[in-house]
Amino acid sequence: MTDFNHFKSAFESIVGNVEKTIQGKEEIVRLALVSLLAEGHVLLEDVPGVGKTMLAKSLAKSLGCSWSRIQFTPDLLPSDVTGVNVWNQQVGDFRFKAGAVFANICLADEVNRASPKTQAALLESMEERQVTVDGVTHRLDEPFMVIATQNPVEHEGTYPLPESQLDRFMMRLSMGYPSRAAELEILDTHGERFPLEELQAVAEAESVISLIKMAREVHVAQSLKRYIVDLTEATREHPSVHLGASPRASLYLLKASRAQAASRGRDYVVPDDIKDLVVPVLSHRILLSAETQLHGSTSQDFLDALMDRVPVPAREQA
Repeated sequence: MTDFNHFKSAFESIVGNVEKTIQGKEEIVRLALVSLLAEGHVLLEDVPGVGKTMLAKSLAKSLGCSWSRIQFTPDLLPSDVTGVNVWNQQVGDFRFKAGAVFANICLADEVNRASPKTQAALLESMEERQVTVDGVTHRLDEPFMVIATQNPVEHEGTYPLPESQLDRFMMRLSMGYPSRAAELEILDTHGERFPLEELQAVAEAESVISLIKMAREVHVAQSLKRYIVDLTEATREHPSVHLGASPRASLYLLKASRAQAASRGRDYVVPDDIKDLVVPVLSHRILLSAETQLHGSTSQDFLDALMDRVPVPAREQA
């Protein structure tokens, strides 16, 4: 029988280790780790200087995983991301030179600065965890996660991510500015040394794969699966919504709720696991109507109200 107390202990150990470099952002760290263990990807949307890159580095180092950073720019080529076949004079044949996406955790920094063609180079790797170059498919290592960042304020010289690519991200998170106390702690911690260099791994790639397999075993009652579908269907049918959540959103909400429950030491999902994930999993997948946006409503406001309207399964039914 799977010991989910072990899962919770390992999860808390990783979160605590990442928090040595990321102060005052425990919830964001937890959600990023839940996304990884649910086999998803994360879009970090925030202003510069709040720790997006540091989060990706700290997570990779805490897990003992390989990591790479791709600085997305207008002149970045798809082959820089996926890799390219290079002629090898010694053997007289082409050899595949892996691109930057071949790492356990890949940071796509300022992803909206690259052209749509280069952005699309990530699609196959995110969805199928493989890269195809010149008709040959190359599998990516496990675990694999893309953490993409973008600045929501600066729009000059950017290419907004299309809905089809936004849908590939399990969660959209915002770091936000730290509290006053947390910012003072940052000055104390980072002002005289670089704590990332001192960070030690508290897990390894094999143990992360084991945690991912454990998360898949978490039980989700049929009534809760219906609750997930009720939530996503409600986004499609509401008059305030121009584009509702896709079936992939339902699947990601299911997977994330399993990892969330496991991180809390349970082998079963409860409604609160789902409700806690509705905003990070669904907010970037729905497009409000122009009239609704003119009234100042956001996708988060809409989803908060939606959760009040959709009936939650009773405990005995869940």
